[in-house]
Amino acid sequence: MSWRRLGLVYASSRTQPWAHSHTALPVPVHLGGDTFRFFFSSRDADKRSHVGWADVEVGETIRVHEVAQIPVLAPGADGTFDDSGVGIGSVVARDGEISIYYMGWNLGIRSPWRNAIGLARSSSLDGKFARYSPGPILDRSPEDPYTLSYPCVLRFGPDDWRMWYGSNLAPAVGNADMQHVIKQARSVDGIHWTRDGRTVIGFADKTEYALARPSVTTIGNGLLMCFACRGSHYRIGAATSSDRGTSWTRLDAAMGLVPSDWGWDSEMTCYPALFWHRERLWLAYNGNGYGATGFGLAVWEGSLPL
Repeated sequence: MSWRRLGLVYASSRTQPWAHSHTALPVPVHLGGDTFRFFFSSRDADKRSHVGWADVEVGETIRVHEVAQIPVLAPGADGTFDDSGVGIGSVVARDGEISIYYMGWNLGIRSPWRNAIGLARSSSLDGKFARYSPGPILDRSPEDPYTLSYPCVLRFGPDDWRMWYGSNLAPAVGNADMQHVIKQARSVDGIHWTRDGRTVIGFADKTEYALARPSVTTIGNGLLMCFACRGSHYRIGAATSSDRGTSWTRLDAAMGLVPSDWGWDSEMTCYPALFWHRERLWLAYNGNGYGATGFGLAVWEGSLPL
């Protein structure tokens, strides 16, 4: 029982000015049949991230059909919370509207960056996405005093929304380790969120110092999460929950994904995205260089250890 890697799917060709490097943070949205639209973040020559997409046929044979020529979301205007880049977290469809929950950031001086969580919406997957507001929907607060990162949002009912996101436990100054954990927020409308600041997934041992980019899917009567673990090297960890994401049990050894022996994901595995297709569990993820080598796919083989 393990993930079977299907290899590299897509890496930015550098033919577009907004996609000079990286194909990071893949987020799949089912278009129909075997075709998924994978949203991702790419960097321009100034290292400012934009959001684009690639349409991919998912199966034993992987084919890339079409790639966005222009970004659906670009960095914000100077002075806004996301003027230095946008990193996609998750995509949610509801009532004829598509919502992108994302991380935006500013560059800093004493601290190298400041992150917050934003929302952009569109009436179509093929359209550009308009920001809900110039400001973030979640920012620094008494519950999250330092920085916030990539959100994963699920809707369990009309007024039951959950978000899992990253948050620093200490300031990131100079070369200090981030101490970045995963927390949870709740909402009745997907826009206004409440949080208590409690860590829902912390470090497995003393070698870990950052957990980031949670991805959550339903599995049986519970939830499965994959996330990036930073320690001696980047790898993908996993956890399960039976109470809609309030408490979690880690099972990295059973369902995590470590770097391969060679190739595009030999140095790290990171930024996972779980999804179901044809009753099978799939994983999109990045490899070396935090997405510099593109994103690939793996599929779960055998029964699930849950």
